Amino acid sequence: MLKANRVEPGSSQKNRSLKERNPCVLCTCNRQCYITLITGCYTCEWQVKQEKMSRPGPCCCSWRERLFYPFVIISFFLSVILLFVWIETSNEYFGFDWVVFLGTGYWFFWSIVLLSLFGILAAYSSLLVVLAFLLVWEGYELYLHWCHKIVILIVIMICSFFLWILCKFWRDRWLTAGLSLQVFAPYIHLSSITVMVILSWPVAFYLIHLEEEARVRRYKMAHNDRERTKRCNIITKLRALQVAIGLPFFFILLCLYVVPLGIHSPCIQEEGKLGPKPDFFGHRGAPMLGPENTMMAFEKAVEQGAYGLESDVHLSYDLVPFLMHDSDLRRTTNIREVMPNASFTHSSLFTWSFLSTLNAGKWFVQSRFKPFYKMKRLSKADREKAENQTIPRLTDLLELAQKEQKFVIFDLNGPTRKHPLRNTYVRHVVSVILASKIEQHLIFWLSSFDRQYVRNAAPGFQQVGRLFSIERLTKENISIINVDYKRLFYSGLRDYKAANITINLYIVNEPWLYSLAWCSRIHSVTTDNIQILRQINHPYFFMTPGYYMFMWLFMDSISAVLIVTIFYFHWWRERKKEMFDNASIYTDIQEPAAPDIENESWKTPEQGPPSSQPNPPELSDVQASSVSQKPPSMRPSVQQYPPQENVKPPVQGESEATSIPQGEGQTSSVP
Repeated sequence: MLKANRVEPGSSQKNRSLKERNPCVLCTCNRQCYITLITGCYTCEWQVKQEKMSRPGPCCCSWRERLFYPFVIISFFLSVILLFVWIETSNEYFGFDWVVFLGTGYWFFWSIVLLSLFGILAAYSSLLVVLAFLLVWEGYELYLHWCHKIVILIVIMICSFFLWILCKFWRDRWLTAGLSLQVFAPYIHLSSITVMVILSWPVAFYLIHLEEEARVRRYKMAHNDRERTKRCNIITKLRALQVAIGLPFFFILLCLYVVPLGIHSPCIQEEGKLGPKPDFFGHRGAPMLGPENTMMAFEKAVEQGAYGLESDVHLSYDLVPFLMHDSDLRRTTNIREVMPNASFTHSSLFTWSFLSTLNAGKWFVQSRFKPFYKMKRLSKADREKAENQTIPRLTDLLELAQKEQKFVIFDLNGPTRKHPLRNTYVRHVVSVILASKIEQHLIFWLSSFDRQYVRNAAPGFQQVGRLFSIERLTKENISIINVDYKRLFYSGLRDYKAANITINLYIVNEPWLYSLAWCSRIHSVTTDNIQILRQINHPYFFMTPGYYMFMWLFMDSISAVLIVTIFYFHWWRERKKEMFDNASIYTDIQEPAAPDIENESWKTPEQGPPSSQPNPPELSDVQASSVSQKPPSMRPSVQQYPPQENVKPPVQGESEATSIPQGEGQTSSVP
């Protein structure tokens, strides 16, 4: 049951004058609104019962609430973990949206939708945890409304489902999260110490408060043998609560103090050991500046200073190599308008005479099909140019590369079984490349199918392998590998760099990921975001070991001093509060209560007012224990009041007045 401080009723005029004289009343009203707000949000009950708040005990809620509260904590951790993983894998948003498009046929920013959903779930769970903490801080019992309980269970099921999906179908996303920890680990460490300093305030408050509570109950147990067993159990619970709060806090703090000994981040190294800036391969050109795999996109990549151009090659039914990533034409052409029934047909089953008539740029300028969420608005000239783009041939790309002296790397996709060059498509593409008269060293040959023929027919091609073993690469005389960036998680590809193998990572779009590749001495990256990455002149989150050690020792020292100071402050404040309570008890005992002459009458002239024989004020258990702790010489003596016969009643018509205390520093006279 939620309880709040009692507000005594009174006349409006009296309350108004009291507020004018004492601003603390206004603060009390504001606090009452604050209590109503947090209790209403947590319990969905906006009417707080006006009862005195009981002294906090060793337990903050009923057994049912204690049974359900772990579910709130579980939902908080699951939602935060899911949100963190999804944020850190933003480099994969386009790939996720593309996979969903293949299954639904509808392009949308599904990754952003899930990001918003996970953010809402994490914010909701965090809000309930914070509200519960505030209620416990204020000394109120927890009672979570059944609507919140249902939503919490739904949050747990949603988070568990998506985490299962990530573990089952996208395990490599956990590698991306691991890479982000390698980059941000030093900053997370320093931020965590700051958070622990902030949390030390409530932790110190509760530990000191529980210690004082145990001390009082232990003193009562010494003077009351009847309740010895009961109070002993309560003290045991208080000690257990102290251990449950204090032990995890100090254990985590100790781990944070020594965790830099186990941190290995490529971004922590000496300035002189930093490698050169990685080069760029434009992934399908510059797909954020023009429609992917069009001549406009490749020209934009050249303008941005690309080291090479990356593309995907298919072979038309009449043996013309053309540039297209998807196996069908739905996403990047207007095939649905021209030939709706052939939307799902493999692109290699169309002739070049038909493919050359399709528009490959209008989809790019439509906001519904915009491929990247962070794309900037196109200029009017670029918009008109994009709307008129068509599917290019491989020879068009080779002509641009020869002119600009750019390297070319591409994935060669095999045709379907019905294609006439099903088994000889590699040889045909090699002949087309050689016929274009491009310098052979500008070609990075990636396909492993029929590689020996390629070596013999075009010895100048630079052979590029996958993540094969070093022995196989050496045997096949391959000195360049094209690797998924997630493989950096495994020792940073250290063995391949030691063997003088050139490494190209794909696909790197985020600045922090490009900084990690730079610090890992990677030679080049394939990117969609060349216009942003080219502006990075120094890796982000880079620091020298000496600077990090200084920050580590500095933060540890400052945090230790602050935490000790906070604990000492709470201990001092608790002692000062105890001394103030004892002084208040002595004052209440020594000062008699004022007689209420205005509301009482005497039965006979010989009988004095009831207030002339007041009873000594009664003490609570805590006050009595505080008084009894003092030695007899320091204990207050109760004032003896005059006997009843010495008090004379007032005589009617007498001009004397009786002074009645009305408040602090004020009296009124009653005739």
